[in-house]
Amino acid sequence: MGTQATSSSGNCARKRCKRNAKWWYSAFHNVTAMVGAGVLTLPYATYGLGWGPGIVMLILSWIITLYTLWQMVEMHEMVPGKRFDRYHELGQHAFGEKLGLWIVVPQQLIVEVGTNIVYMVTGGKSLQKFHDTVCSDCKKIKLTYFIMIFASVHFVLSQLPNFNSISGISFAAAIMSLSYSTIAWGGLPWIRIYAMPVFDMIETMLVKKLYFTPGLTLRLIVRSVYVAFTMFVGMTFPFFGALLGFFGGFALAPTTFFLPCIMWLAIYKPRRFSLSWITNWICIILGVLLMVLSPIGGLRHIIIMAKTYEFYS
Repeated sequence: MGTQATSSSGNCARKRCKRNAKWWYSAFHNVTAMVGAGVLTLPYATYGLGWGPGIVMLILSWIITLYTLWQMVEMHEMVPGKRFDRYHELGQHAFGEKLGLWIVVPQQLIVEVGTNIVYMVTGGKSLQKFHDTVCSDCKKIKLTYFIMIFASVHFVLSQLPNFNSISGISFAAAIMSLSYSTIAWGGLPWIRIYAMPVFDMIETMLVKKLYFTPGLTLRLIVRSVYVAFTMFVGMTFPFFGALLGFFGGFALAPTTFFLPCIMWLAIYKPRRFSLSWITNWICIILGVLLMVLSPIGGLRHIIIMAKTYEFYS
């Protein structure tokens, strides 16, 4: 539900858009967002833990993610006649109007913005690697320039209005996500999956709170500024592995691994020591451990690399 937390933006900021999405659109988006990120982390998991423990951890992560995704689907229409289309709406139902927002929205934004920045760096590094492979005798080009080239595509893609409009791109990205050899040098356009909810949040706030007029002008300004921001941060701090560990543990662990479990316990209140109660608490404990340990490792890596790092090298 993290990826399907918002349905659209722009002209949909004041009211719900017509529901014309197909079920396979959701399949594309979920494969793109979840499998793509998992494939990218494969070398880091096996490098740090070895093939055996690394694969075990990835499988365990997949099982927990599948379970929590099932929970989010079950809770999607748990109230008769009402749909929780956005992650924060479900959080408000579970924890209250104000507390639900403060629990869900900050973590969701950290996940989405952090992932966009990480993928901005990944896209630049992928283009750089492709360039160096096919033209080994060419003059070396700074990573900063490749990130800018990668970002230039997303200035255009960011203007697609909603999730339905990126279904074709998401389909192509989902296919790439299933082939590591392609991902290693491909464009990673699944980055849009994580950007769309942020666009929706920003544009909805500007329309409802500051009374901006929804439409092309607002979309052009907001989304271009956001792409420029993620590009700038990516160029300034291109520590891909460390960023992945830091953001992944700090925010992705709560929203993916244990926040749905906490919501499930708060809403359904399963009997203590029942299978549901035990399963959810196991996921919560593992998720909290990941949230604590992963950012520590990522921050340590960032500090080590920062000692010899030169800005915009």
